[in-house]
Amino acid sequence: MISQKAKYALRALVVLARLKAGTTMMIGQISREQAIPKKFLEQILLELKRAGIVMSLRGRAGGYALLKAPEEVTFGEVLRLVDGPIAPLPCLSKIAYRRCEDCQEETSCEVRHVFERVTLATRAVLDSTTLADALKLDDIPV
Repeated sequence: MISQKAKYALRALVVLARLKAGTTMMIGQISREQAIPKKFLEQILLELKRAGIVMSLRGRAGGYALLKAPEEVTFGEVLRLVDGPIAPLPCLSKIAYRRCEDCQEETSCEVRHVFERVTLATRAVLDSTTLADALKLDDIPV
């Protein structure tokens, strides 16, 4: 399950992805539109800024904007930045691998094999889905 922080980060980024090039949005407006606590959003946007995903401008015409094109920002990138590894088991993590304490042998672990398939499929979707793709999904009835 993704954290509330990651969900807020993705929602804020989708809002910024909708902006016309060269325009910004104030943090208060994002906070109100998306019902995200402003102080929490400030922390999230600062983290995204440090990662080079968003930029901020001060002053009257200030606010936040995407630094990268919506086609360049994947859900996987954002989730890893905010929540860390995308793996339901520590033995499946690429960046924070840790052998499961109760595991006798990874190569014959049935649980690991099933969740490895789930993890690979999940990563494939998240790493190939961009903010631009998410905007297109808005137009598709569910």
